Order: sequence, then structure tokens, then C-alpha cells
Amino acid sequence: MPRLAIIPARGGSKRILRKNIKLFHGKPIITYSIAAAIKSGLFDEVMVSTDDVEIKNISLELGAKVPFLRSENTSNDTATTLEVIKEVLESYRKEGKLFDEVCCIYPTAPLMKSSHLTAGL
Repeated sequence: MPRLAIIPARGGSKRILRKNIKLFHGKPIITYSIAAAIKSGLFDEVMVSTDDVEIKNISLELGAKVPFLRSENTSNDTATTLEVIKEVLESYRKEGKLFDEVCCIYPTAPLMKSSHLTAGL
């Protein structure tokens, strides 16, 4: 039963500029979500959906996958999380990769632990 963790992290934050990679206790805030997802061992793949090359590079350094950048349609101020998830799943489907379960983890959740993900499952 393949599982995918999707961390939606666009670069165009309006209220808090660059919020997904702002330092929180000395590390980019997205670090905590990626680390929790990987440490949980629940997912066959932990991926970051982004339109931003800097976020992509940080995510790759942390062990997440970024197989493609988001389209303009899902990178604007009005795009919903559901639209992002649908785009990710469609992109994977086109590559022949299907997942039975998908978990959306927000990049600005530094207090989330891998144990929370396990309990949630």
C-alpha cells in the first residue's frame, strides 16, 4: 500500500515573506515537517510541492523529493491545497506512480512530531 506525503510550500507568501524557509530555532521552518515525515517511516515518498527553486534546493538537502515544480495555476494566491494535491497526484499518475494513501503536511508545523503522524494514521 504505497503512501505519499505532500508538503505544499510555495514561494510567494504574502503576509510573511518567504515563510516556508524562514529560520525557526536556527533552521528553515520546513525542516521540521520534512524531518517528521521521513522519521515516521510511514511514507514511501516524502515530496515538496513548490514553485520556488530555493525551497526546492533546501527540501532536497533535507531528503525530500521535488520531482517537478508547481504550475502557475497552483502557485497563485487563490490556489487551494486540494488543487495542489490534485496536481501532484496527476503528475505522478502520468509517470505511472500511484499511491493508495496521501497525507498533506503543512510546512509551517514545527511542533509536529513523527509520533503525531503515526497516531493520525
